[in-house]
This record gives sequence, structure tokens and C-alpha cells, in this order.
Amino acid sequence: MKGLQVCITIFLFLLPSMAVAKTPQEKGLAIAEEADSRDTGFQDSVANMLMILKNRHGQKSERKMRMRTMQVKGDGDKSLCIFDNPRDVKGTALLTYSHKFRDDEQWLYLPALKRVKRISSRNKSGSFMGSEFAYEDISSQEVEKYTYKWIRDEVYDGQECFVIERYPVDKKNSGYTRQVVWRDKNEYRVLKIEYYDRKNSLLKTLTCNGYHKYPDRFWRADEIDMVNHQNGKSTKLIWSNYKFRVGLIKKDFNKNSLKRAR
Repeated sequence: MKGLQVCITIFLFLLPSMAVAKTPQEKGLAIAEEADSRDTGFQDSVANMLMILKNRHGQKSERKMRMRTMQVKGDGDKSLCIFDNPRDVKGTALLTYSHKFRDDEQWLYLPALKRVKRISSRNKSGSFMGSEFAYEDISSQEVEKYTYKWIRDEVYDGQECFVIERYPVDKKNSGYTRQVVWRDKNEYRVLKIEYYDRKNSLLKTLTCNGYHKYPDRFWRADEIDMVNHQNGKSTKLIWSNYKFRVGLIKKDFNKNSLKRAR
């Protein structure tokens, strides 16, 4: 009888931990939500960006841009990307309204045509300005845009990481069936993402390097590399001059701001 009492006691002790055990899907979602919460509250930011395009033969071309971003309470971020050079793309601007529960809205201003072009959600898998980044990669990656599954924990680049899969909710228009994401366990920063195409073949790999904390809280990478394994091309983004809470407002992100972007 005493042995039975001990077994019951042990079972009752373990019951709370058994009750809170998460499924792989719940754990994957919890990791994504924690990462999102750690980046909430920066309000707005500006930064400079150098885009380096490399073709399969190793030939390079460069573009210089500026990025403005503003958080929107209860919804996705708004962003404005402005091209400064070379001359043939100077003044080109992409305005993005990311959303949590509906299709993102994107507009591209083409100065040579003096017109604003709406990017259809059906075209969000298309290349952004000839780079290896798709339009859907440029918009903010809201938690609600995906479902999740924790796969494993492993060491990547010397850091303990969570490895999760995320699956686009918009299966019809996304260019991806799934993405495999490595986040470090200490800060929940993205270190690597593998993108799988609609045939579930590895399409691209993104890596982030040189993280710095601004201002003492929000992590941003100095370099983001996207390599396309199917066409041999790559795009590197080099970020600089980050500034936060500069006072951006809603009218800095309306369609008229595309034409007057300087």
C-alpha cells in the first residue's frame, strides 16, 4: 500500500508539468510570439541600405536606398523604401502596408513613368527590383501570417538555436510552401531562413550577420544575404545609420509620399 501511495504522489507531482507540455505547433507559435514581443515598441526607424546584386557569373551591381519604418498598433508595420542611385532607379520608391489578418498592400512609384503601380497580392512572390528578395520578403513578417511547428534545437554558427518551420497562411499567393527558421535562444534573433518553393524544393537561403542592439533593446543585423540556389544569383543588404523614434507620422507613409520621397 505504501508503494502505491508513493506512485500516486509522484504522479500528482508530475501532473502540472504534463499539463503544460506543448505540442510542436504550440512551441513553434510560442517562439514566434516571443520574438515578436521583443521587437515591439521601437515606434519608428530610419536607416540607409546598400544592395549588392550578384549574378551567377559573379558580376556585381550596387544600389543605394533609404528605409523608413513605422509600427502600427494592432496591425503590421508601414515601410517606405527609397532608391537614391544609380541614376536609372533614382526616385523609385516602394510603399508597404503590412497587415496581420489580410493581404498586404504595396505600391511602387516609377519616376520614369511618373506613375504609382499597385503590386497585386498575386504578384507578391515576384522579384523586388531584380533582387533575390520577393515582395513578400520585404514586408514585415507578422506572426499571424504563418502557422508554426518547432522541429528541433541545434547549434548554428556557435549559438544554441530553436529551429522552427513556418507555413504561409496565404497558400494561394505565396511563393513558398514553408520556411525553416533558425533563432538564437538568448535573443530570439533570426540567424538563418531556408525558403522552399511551391514544389517543396529548396529555393533560397537567407543569413543575418553582425547584429547590434539599438537603442539598448532592438536587435538589427548589419548584413543580410539572400542566396538563390536555383538560379545561382544572390543579393546582399548592408545596413547603416540606424536611428529610432525620429518622429515619423502617418502622412509620411501615404501614396502621395511616394512621389515626393527625397
